[in-house]
Amino acid sequence: MSGSKVPITRVREEVSSILASSTGEQKRKFVETVELQVGLKNYDPQRDKRFSGTIKLPYIPRPKLSVCILGDAHDCDRAKEQEMPFRSADDLKKLNKNKKLIKKLAGSFDAFLASESMIKQIPRLLGPGLHKAGKFPTPISRTDDLSTRADELRATIKFQLKKVLCLAVAIGNVSMTEDELVSNIMLAINFLVSLLKKNWQNVKSLFIKSTMGKPHRLL
Repeated sequence: MSGSKVPITRVREEVSSILASSTGEQKRKFVETVELQVGLKNYDPQRDKRFSGTIKLPYIPRPKLSVCILGDAHDCDRAKEQEMPFRSADDLKKLNKNKKLIKKLAGSFDAFLASESMIKQIPRLLGPGLHKAGKFPTPISRTDDLSTRADELRATIKFQLKKVLCLAVAIGNVSMTEDELVSNIMLAINFLVSLLKKNWQNVKSLFIKSTMGKPHRLL
């Protein structure tokens, strides 16, 4: 499926402009995230099927995304060795299904990985708390490299239509190169369009924006 509606030269131009302003006089004390902001049209969120899709980008947009391992003894040991945050089944039992404590756990991390043996226990130990927060864990096997799997989560973005016709996802940050940002943006746009019922006919507007910068229109 073609990204012809948004020429790559246009994307490159706007990315270059964002990077120039974020590294010049307006440089912030933190690394700004670059977001893709999408406006949809000819869609009725009440009647039309709400879409949802995830895609792994070639370059990690959010390197500081915090990932916690919900592990069996083996995976907790591995997480400890790699200095990654983890919680064991006993740690989760101690929460005693307390909604406030589970909400606090969900709010302490951006994403979770869980040992295969733990995945089945999570609804019993934590109820629907993580699921409600949109952070139900991704399963890991004993042979998986934990930091590689955590980086896969950091590289994955999700497009999900809820009740409003606008979406925003992090597709990069200002410490990335122009080429890296352009690759992520083109892939993200084409993937989003593939999820839409009428493809490009459902896209009203596309902008990219750094955290503190002004929006740059692509479409």
